[in-house]
Amino acid sequence: MQVSRRHFLKVTAGGLAASSMGVLGFLPSEALAEVRQFRLARAKEIRNTCPYCSVGCGLLMYSLGDGAKNAKAEIIHIEGDPDHPVSRGSLCPKGAGLLDFIHSPNRLKYPEVREAGSSTWKRISWHEAVERIARHIKDDRDANFVTKTAEGVTVNRWLSTAMLTASASSNETGILTQKVMRSLGIVGTDAQARVCHGPTVSALASTFGRGAMTNTWVDIGNADFILIMGGNPAEAHPVGFKWAVEAKKRGARIVVVDPRYNRSAAVADEYLPIRAGSDIVFLGGVINWLVANDKIQWEYVRAYTNAAYIVKEGYGFEDGLFSGYDAAKGQYDRSSWNYEFEADGTTAKTDPTLQHPRCVWNLMKAHYARYTPELVEDLTGTPKDGFLRVCQHLGSTAVRDRVGTILYALGWTQHTVGAQNIRTMAMIQLLLGNIGMPGGGVNALRGHSNIQGLSDLGLLSTNLPGYLTLPSEKAHPTFADYIAKTAPKAQAPGQLNFWANTPKFFVSLLKWFWGDKATKENDWGYDWLPKWDKMYDVLQVMDLMHNGKVNGFIVQGFNPLTSFPDARKTAADFAKLKYMVVIDPIATETASFWQNHGEFNAVDPASIKTEVFRLPSTCFAEEDGAIVNSSRWLQWHWKGANPPGEAKTDQEILAELFMAVRALYAKEGGTAPEPILNLSWPYKNPLEPTPEELAKELNGRALADIPDPKDPTKFLARKGEQIPNFALLRDDGTTMSACWIFAGCWTQAGNQMARRDNTDAGLGNTPGWAWAWPANRRIIYNRASCDPSGKPWDPKRNLISWNGAAWAGADVPDFKVDSPPADGMNPFIMNPEGVGRLFCTDKLVDGPFPEHYEPMESPLGTNPLHPKVVSSPAVRIFKADRERLGTHDQFPYVGTTYRLTEHFQFWTKSVRLNAIAQPEQFVEIGETLAAEKGIKAGDWVQVSSKRGHIKAKAVVTKRIKALKVAGRTVHQIGIPLHWGWETVAKKGFLSNTLPPAVGDCNTQTPEYKAFLVNVEKIGVA
Repeated sequence: MQVSRRHFLKVTAGGLAASSMGVLGFLPSEALAEVRQFRLARAKEIRNTCPYCSVGCGLLMYSLGDGAKNAKAEIIHIEGDPDHPVSRGSLCPKGAGLLDFIHSPNRLKYPEVREAGSSTWKRISWHEAVERIARHIKDDRDANFVTKTAEGVTVNRWLSTAMLTASASSNETGILTQKVMRSLGIVGTDAQARVCHGPTVSALASTFGRGAMTNTWVDIGNADFILIMGGNPAEAHPVGFKWAVEAKKRGARIVVVDPRYNRSAAVADEYLPIRAGSDIVFLGGVINWLVANDKIQWEYVRAYTNAAYIVKEGYGFEDGLFSGYDAAKGQYDRSSWNYEFEADGTTAKTDPTLQHPRCVWNLMKAHYARYTPELVEDLTGTPKDGFLRVCQHLGSTAVRDRVGTILYALGWTQHTVGAQNIRTMAMIQLLLGNIGMPGGGVNALRGHSNIQGLSDLGLLSTNLPGYLTLPSEKAHPTFADYIAKTAPKAQAPGQLNFWANTPKFFVSLLKWFWGDKATKENDWGYDWLPKWDKMYDVLQVMDLMHNGKVNGFIVQGFNPLTSFPDARKTAADFAKLKYMVVIDPIATETASFWQNHGEFNAVDPASIKTEVFRLPSTCFAEEDGAIVNSSRWLQWHWKGANPPGEAKTDQEILAELFMAVRALYAKEGGTAPEPILNLSWPYKNPLEPTPEELAKELNGRALADIPDPKDPTKFLARKGEQIPNFALLRDDGTTMSACWIFAGCWTQAGNQMARRDNTDAGLGNTPGWAWAWPANRRIIYNRASCDPSGKPWDPKRNLISWNGAAWAGADVPDFKVDSPPADGMNPFIMNPEGVGRLFCTDKLVDGPFPEHYEPMESPLGTNPLHPKVVSSPAVRIFKADRERLGTHDQFPYVGTTYRLTEHFQFWTKSVRLNAIAQPEQFVEIGETLAAEKGIKAGDWVQVSSKRGHIKAKAVVTKRIKALKVAGRTVHQIGIPLHWGWETVAKKGFLSNTLPPAVGDCNTQTPEYKAFLVNVEKIGVA
C-alpha cells in the first residue's frame, strides 16, 4: 500500500498529539494544527497548576467526556495558561511533558501488597488493604505508645511508626494528614521540605521574622542587580527565570557564582566559579568589603536593623568557637547570645551612635575583618578580581534608588551550614537596605510545587500549622508553660510584636483538632497533642530504624530511597521494618526497595520480611485543591478527569485508614484512645472529606458571635461564618482555624484562592490573582520600602506609603495599617525588636553570626581560619553515620548534586517525553581531571564515596574548572540526581548513594552539595 507523507501524518498525528511530544512540536505544524483543532473542539477546558517546581505555572487542561454517568473524562491536551501573571502561557520541558505524566505506564491503578519474603506484588481490594494497615497501626501503637514520662509529664507520643508526607499534594491533603497524624501521636514525621529548604525557614525567620521568599517571581523583574548563588533557576525554575531576563532587558546585571558554569551562567553578564561548601567565605568577604568601603544604606541600617543593639557581656568568639560551647555535649549554651536589657527585663539596650564596643555593628565588623579578598580567593578558588566586581555591584545598591536581589536554592541549603549560608546573604541585604523593597529581598526558590504550603501546614517533626511549635515535654509540660514560652514580649517601646498573638492562633488550632471536646477546663485538649523530647527529623528516624526501633513507615507522595542520603544504608534500614505503606500515584523505588534489579539494587527478596502496601492515589489533574508557590500564592486548581483504575484521592485514603483505626479503638479499646476518639471529624462523608470542607477549615470560622469591640451592637462575624482574616481569631474558644496564616483564603465572600484577575496594581503586583499569605500581601516587610517618615526610599518604586491617615498602595501593608510614622513602630513586626537581625540572638544552634566551617568531608582536611575547629562544632551526626565518612586522601574530589532542565527529581523518569530528552545517567567531569584519569567523553566511569558507588557516562566539559584552593588543586564533579530503576528511561543508579547522612546544624537538611568522591574509568556497564 502506498501512503503519501501527508496522509501518513494525518493517520499518525492523532496518536502522537495525545502525547506531550505533540506539545513540543514533534509534528509538522500543518498536521498538528489540524489535529489540535479537531481534538479540542469538543473538549472541556480546566484550569490547573503545574505540580513540579515552585513557580506555580498556570495550566489549561483539555478533557474529553460529555459528563454522562458512564462516560469517563480523559485529559487529552495540556498547555500553558496565557493569563497567568508569572508564566504567561509558558511551560518548561517538565511542564510540557505533563500529559505523559498523567498517562505514564508507571501509574499505579490498584492496591497491592508485597508479603514478607515475597518476590512479587499481589493485588488486593481496598477493603483488605485498609483493614490490614489499620490492624498494623493499632497493634504497633498499643504496644509502643508513650503516655507519660518518668517525671509524670503527659506526652502522648508514638515513635515506633513514622510518616513522610508529600511535596506536591494539596493544602487540603496536607492539613488532613496533620490532623490524622497528630491524633495518632506521631512525631517522627517530615515532608520533602526537610530534604530541601528546611534551612530557608530557619535562616529567614531568625533574621526577618518569617521563613519565606520575601518577594515574588514577577518582582524579580524590578531588580537592578541580580546575584544567583546557591541555585540555578534557568535550569530548575526555567519559567520563573524569565523575570530575571526581563530585569536584564531593563538594564539589570546578572552575576552567577556556582561550582559549574550552568544554564543560568550562560545568560548572565558574568560567571564566577566557587568551591562547593565555601559560600560563607565569599559572602563574609562581601560584608567586610561593604563595611570597609562604606557601602552601607545607613538610614536603613540605623532605623531598621539591630546594628545599635548592645549584646550582653559574656558573648565572644575565639578560634572557631562562639561562647558557651560544651565540648562533651557537642552543643552551645546560647544564653550569652542575647542583648543587654533595661531594668524591666524586656526592653533591649541600644547605642544609636554605634560606639559601644559590644553593639552589634562593632561585633559584626570585627567578626568579618578576617574575611579579606585574599582569603576569599584562597579558600573559595574564586578569582579576586571577579569577587571584587560582585562586591561593587552589590555595593551600588546601598542607595535609595537602586535595588538588588539574590536568587538561591538547594546549593545553599544542603550543607551542614545551610541556614548560615542564607543568613549571611540576609545580613548583606539588610546592610544594603534591600529588604521590603520591590526588586529586592532574599528570594528562596522552592523546589517543589507545594513544599511551601506543606511547610506552612507544619508537616515537620516539631511543627504545627502556621509555624507554631509542637509542644516539647521539657519546655512546655503544661498549656500555661506553652503560652508563656511561645508568646514573646516586645523588646522595643511601642512595637507591634505579632507573635504575642500566639494564644489566639494556638487555641483556635486546638478547637480545629478537637472541636467541642476542647474546652477551657481541659486546656483545649492540649495534652492530646503529642510532645517531643528531640527533633525526629529524617536522619533521626533513619538512625532509629537502623537500630531496630521503628516498626512501621507510612510514606505519602515521597520517595525517600531516592531522596535520603546514603541510599544503601537506607534500603538496609527499610528491610528492618515490619510494615511499610506507600501512597503514591506512580511506582517508586521506595515501594520496590525489596526487589532485585541487578547491580542497581542487588538484594535478596526472600531475606526481606517487610510487608509493603502500595496504594494508588490521584495526581494533580485528578483532584481539586490549592497549592502554594514560592511567592506564597495559594492557587486553587480544578479536577479534569478521574484517576486510572481504582486510584483514590489522598483525602479518601487517609480518611478510610483513620476511620478504620478509630473503629478498632471504639470496639476494642486500647492505649490512649482519647486523642483518636475525640478528634473532630465533621465531614459530610466521613470516608471522604472534600477539598472545599478542608479549605474552609484552613481559613477558620466563628464558633460563636464575635462582637465588634468598638460597637457592641455590631458583630465582626456571626456564629458559623467564615472569618475574614486572622485578626478575628480569639483565645477563648469562640473561633477555630487550622492554619492561622491562611485565614482569609476562603471567607464568607467565597474561595479567594480561585480568583483569576491578573490586573497589575503597579510594579507587577497582581493582588486579584489567587491569594497570598499573610493577608494577601505580595512583598513582605514592605513597610521597610519607606523611610522612617513614611515616604518611599525610591519614588519610582512606590509600593506602599503613608497617606496621612493610613498605609496604602499597590500591596497590602505588612504593618499596622493605622500606625503613623510618628509612632516609631518598626517594620519587622514578626520580631519582638521590630527590626531585622544582623546578630541573631539565640535563634540558631551554631552561632549568632555565620562563620565558615568546612563540609563534613573536606577536600582540605583542615580549616585555615581555625585549624582546631574544621567543621561545625554544633553538627549532629550519629555513630553509624560518622563511621561512613570518607577522607580526602581516599576520596580526593568534591562531588555535588544538581537538577536538569529536562527532569524533575525522580518523577519524570516515568514520563515518556522527559525520558526521551534525557534518557541516560551521566556525570560532569572537568577537562583537566578527565585528562589526568584518561577519561574521554562517553566513557563509562564509576564514582564512589565511602558509602558506595554509581556508574554513569562521562560528560567531559569546560563547565567545571579545576580550582586553586589553599595551595592545592581541587577538582569538582557534577552529579545529576534523576535516575533509578522505576523508569521508562534507561535504568540508573541512585545518586544519593554517595552523600553522607549528616545535615544542616539547625534543620538536619542533608549535605548533598559538598562531599568527597573518587572517579575511575571502567568498562561498559
